[in-house]
Amino acid sequence: MQVVLVSGLSGSGKSVALKVLEDNGYFCVDNLPVKLFAETVELLRAAGNERIAISIDARGGESVGLLPQRLEKLKLDGVDARLLFLDATNDTLIRRFAETRRRHPLAAGQATLEEAIARERHLLSPVAEAGHRIDTSGVQPNALRNWIKDLLHIERGETSLLFESFGYKQGLPLDADFVFDVRCLPNPFYDPQLRPLTGRDAPVIAFLEKEPSAARMLADIRTFIENWLPAFRRDNRAYVTVAIGCTGGQHRSVYLSECLAAHFRAQPGAGPVLVRHRQLGD
Repeated sequence: MQVVLVSGLSGSGKSVALKVLEDNGYFCVDNLPVKLFAETVELLRAAGNERIAISIDARGGESVGLLPQRLEKLKLDGVDARLLFLDATNDTLIRRFAETRRRHPLAAGQATLEEAIARERHLLSPVAEAGHRIDTSGVQPNALRNWIKDLLHIERGETSLLFESFGYKQGLPLDADFVFDVRCLPNPFYDPQLRPLTGRDAPVIAFLEKEPSAARMLADIRTFIENWLPAFRRDNRAYVTVAIGCTGGQHRSVYLSECLAAHFRAQPGAGPVLVRHRQLGD
């Protein structure tokens, strides 16, 4: 039996994630009170549902902090239980609420939108560290759908290694476990012929492969991950996200992320290795 718990900030994309799960055969329950979590799982299991997705957010108040221990109890009972926590920067959340003209669920009384978001972050802080955190800032719904689909294929008990390219102009990703800054490498952007391309295109790859500093950077990051990934696996971590950043998130970070993903996929006994490019929208 598999249970996917979806939580996160209002406006971060929880509805998109839950819809993807529903489209992939999960029995979905939205906005469930925390106190009914265990009972609901048992009822759905008794009814023959093997894949369940439940969305729980801060509208349950302080009790939402009990979610991590509820999740651990399910795991001890032999259930493949996972938590996806969707997050985004405050500026992103404020813009999304302005665009949709929706009211924040915690913006009652005289509370401003900024105050409601701050309270929501406080209530959800214990939950944010209990699962796989997904930063949806600047991410289009189609890209988020693809990311969720990729995560659904992760086998139980395996550590998923995710390489994520990004641009420092758009800020640090909130979901990164490790961040490597590769802005010191020669930048293909300054070559007019390479500027419109990305780090997945052959001319950019050839440009960076000729640079000794790029090879050294790649080797250093690879060695670091090879040395420390076993420790994360022993700690039963479900996901490890390695963020690679350059100025615009188009050339150098994309190239290194693709190289690292290809290397670790080729290792004997490699678990799931995913790659995403934040500024490319995939």
